[in-house]
Amino acid sequence: MNKIMIVVFLFSIGMQAQIKIGDQLPSFTLKNTLNQEVNSNEFKGKWILFDFWASWCAPCRIANKKMVKLYDEIDHNKLEIVGISVDKDEEKWKKAILKDKIKYAQLIDPKGFNAETALLFGVEELPTTFLFNSEGKLIAINPTEEEITNYIK
Repeated sequence: MNKIMIVVFLFSIGMQAQIKIGDQLPSFTLKNTLNQEVNSNEFKGKWILFDFWASWCAPCRIANKKMVKLYDEIDHNKLEIVGISVDKDEEKWKKAILKDKIKYAQLIDPKGFNAETALLFGVEELPTTFLFNSEGKLIAINPTEEEITNYIK
């Protein structure tokens, strides 16, 4: 009986960690490609799309091409895209950024699926995106390009 209660308790902790539509942008700090600390609160005031990915993830690398195209087409005063890599190897992460020609902000939480932000957001697969409005409220999880452009109009 005690083992079942522990499993239920641990499961409920994991469920609480995942943010849901309507939740506020959590505060977290990660390092960028220049090894500078960046806090999530710096992005408040405009729409923001957080893109969780990794250099070793083939679907992520394909999605990066679409994300780069979207970034080139959007009004950066309205929407900011921020990549959050869960790569454990920082050099592979940086090489992937260069190879994929990513121009938007990139942060790293180098612990794979055990990364604090991945757990905080409830990331279970890659790529996964989270769209927050200018008030910092989560509006959509894994929105399409069309949904993103419709939201920020």
